[in-house]
Amino acid sequence: MKGKHMKRILVIGSGGSGKSTLSQRISKRLDIPVIHLDTYFWNANWVPKPNEEWDKIVEQFSNQDQWIMDGNYSRTMDIRIKKADLIIFLDMPRILCIYRIVKRRIMYRNKTRPDMNEGCPEKLDWSFIKWVWNYRSRSRPTIIQKLAQAESHQQVIILHTRKQVSECIERLAISSDCDH
Repeated sequence: MKGKHMKRILVIGSGGSGKSTLSQRISKRLDIPVIHLDTYFWNANWVPKPNEEWDKIVEQFSNQDQWIMDGNYSRTMDIRIKKADLIIFLDMPRILCIYRIVKRRIMYRNKTRPDMNEGCPEKLDWSFIKWVWNYRSRSRPTIIQKLAQAESHQQVIILHTRKQVSECIERLAISSDCDH
C-alpha cells in the first residue's frame, strides 16, 4: 500500500494499549476524523448496545470515506478489517497496559473520559483488570491470525513499544507509510 493515501485506519489493541491516544495523534497529523467505538457501544451506566443495533452502527461507520477507528469488539472486527486501508495493532506489554488503566482511573475519577459516552464514568473493576491481563492469551492469537490474512491486500503494522508508536506517527505524517 505504499504511496496510497490512507483514508481508513483501524487501531486495535488491549485496553490501556494507547488506542485512543494514538488515534487522536494520527488524526491531528492526517486531518482524518476519529471514531472511538467505545463512545457508541456503551449507553449510559455502561449498558452495551444490542448486537443488531451495534452491527448497523459499525457497518455505517465502516462505509464512510475517511476514518480512524479505535476499539476491539472482536465480533465486528472483520467488518472493520475488510474496509481499512491500514490496520495498526498495538501489541504492548501487558504490565504497561495495566499501569495505563490504573493511571486512567485515577485521572478520570468520577468523570467520563473524552473517548467514552456520557454517563459512563471511568471505573476499574477486577473483571476489567483480568480482561486486560489475559488479552495476550485470549484475544491476541485470533488477531494475529486475522492480520496475517489481511496482509496480502492491506497494510498491517504491529507496534510493540512506545518508541515504535512515535516513529510510526512521524512516518505517517511524512509519507503515509510507517512499515516496520
